[in-house]
Amino acid sequence: MLLLAFALSQASCLGPKRTPALDRIFAQARERKGKTPIVVIPGILGSELVDPRTNALAWPAADRKLAASLTLPLSPDLASNRDELIPRNIVASVKLARLVPEVYVYRGLLDALQQYGGYVEGDWTNPAAGGDRDTYYVFTYDWRRDNVESARELVQRLESLKRKLNRPDLKFNLVAHSMGGLIARYAAMYGDSDLPANQNAASPTWAGAAHINRVVMFGVPNQGAADAFSTLLRGYSLTEGLRPPIRLFGTLSKEIAFSSPSVFQLLPHTGASRFLDENLKPLDINLYDIATWKLYEWETGATASNGKSTTKSGDELVAVGARAEREAYLVAVLQRAKLFHQALDAPAVGVPPVTLLSFGGDCEETFDAPVLLRDQKKGRWLTLTSPQSFRTADGKRISKAAATAAMYLPGDGRVTRRSLLAEDLIGERRAGSVFNSGLPIAYSVFGCELHGDLQNNPTLQDNALTALISEILR
Repeated sequence: MLLLAFALSQASCLGPKRTPALDRIFAQARERKGKTPIVVIPGILGSELVDPRTNALAWPAADRKLAASLTLPLSPDLASNRDELIPRNIVASVKLARLVPEVYVYRGLLDALQQYGGYVEGDWTNPAAGGDRDTYYVFTYDWRRDNVESARELVQRLESLKRKLNRPDLKFNLVAHSMGGLIARYAAMYGDSDLPANQNAASPTWAGAAHINRVVMFGVPNQGAADAFSTLLRGYSLTEGLRPPIRLFGTLSKEIAFSSPSVFQLLPHTGASRFLDENLKPLDINLYDIATWKLYEWETGATASNGKSTTKSGDELVAVGARAEREAYLVAVLQRAKLFHQALDAPAVGVPPVTLLSFGGDCEETFDAPVLLRDQKKGRWLTLTSPQSFRTADGKRISKAAATAAMYLPGDGRVTRRSLLAEDLIGERRAGSVFNSGLPIAYSVFGCELHGDLQNNPTLQDNALTALISEILR
């Protein structure tokens, strides 16, 4: 209850007009030595992707030809769908144009760790003496690929780092944003283990607790996000959720998203997904059945006669392979996503050995439920991922305001509060949770911030740094 009281007291001072003076608040704490080392895990699009043959930056890149190279091969053997690109640095900031201000992505978080927390950046390959404390490491990864693969790579790198530091007993605190939090949670719950090959339900072993002490989550879609569904239909912008809302930066096309297993793993979990009919009433939709995707034409998008697909905005046509291979891929990637969700939702026995702390936004209207309309004239279904006024089959007018109220929930513009707290799992409420959450969250703090800037928000940083710096290695 002490943690609950702390969280509520902190939440009471959240607001847009006043921000904490972090330099003064942590003046003494940042000098404190022996702090548990940190691993920062960015979210989707948060790691640079580079072609090692040319050193060309494929992401982030305003050049659409370079961006098109991000499309992965499509086959039902998901593990083999690779290309030459490798992750390099975290996307700290993006300079969109000479006369446009630089957009901070993770720079604010990294600066806060250094300036207020007293941490120094560490080197995974050649850690310095003392790299087992007062140090942060950045885990970059290919955000297009399977999240289980990335989680296993994280655990392997932690094991390697501990050997180099000669600290077999060392544990880390993970600071993760968005999809990075799902990677962190899986690593904590299952360590280096893959999903069950026989499709049996996974059971948490908490093998990752040998390396992980706490997971600090910023805007993590613990029950998925309808925004990922929208991305598969229309693409995604890195800067859409940032202030100021700059749109000169290219979007991630829907074909790139479709070829990325990670995007499917961001979809709303079974039991948490919501679809609405023309009267804004709930529909029973199986999001993980390919028959559903074929019925509503989600798997093809705008298909040209030559078998290629294009984005809604008219981007250059991108080859996606034969229809049969595309469908086989879709079956495999949907099944993999469903198993990943089941693993994250699996109930733990007793109080988990890894502490979860969550930080999010709940002041923005956030997309949560598509509307499915039947176009009787064209004999096809329309999928609305943004509110608009329309008429039902019997002539009833649905206003844009009514559609907005039904399609949106409070959140950070990308992830709803309901998803961050995994409220749909409350029936299986975890031991150790003092919040209205289906996860064992020790405490949670919400503020008025957009998804892409949560990790840079001073008030949320204040709470996160307090939780991190207060812990000293014994």
